[in-house]
Amino acid sequence: MYSEPLRIPLDQLRHVFELALQHIEASAGSPVTLEHDYFWSVPGDELYDVPNEPRTITIGQLSESWQHLEDLLADPDRAVGHHLVWLADVLRAIGQGTAQ
Repeated sequence: MYSEPLRIPLDQLRHVFELALQHIEASAGSPVTLEHDYFWSVPGDELYDVPNEPRTITIGQLSESWQHLEDLLADPDRAVGHHLVWLADVLRAIGQGTAQ
């Protein structure tokens, strides 16, 4: 399965993210409560290998992902790309928990 790489302008992504957060804040309030802490996770090297079923499924923890994000708030100079993965863990849980 091959398709052209998807190009996402970061300014548009930032705007979409802000609109989604505004919606969640208006409908669910702040802070949001996540009912579950643990979730199934597929390792990155298998996640997009769609022709092959994942061989490895691991367990992730939302509180751990959130801790990494809080650590980033305390020390922004330590930002790494994987912070987006931890952010995605938390955002998925919020989105699925408040799907409206």
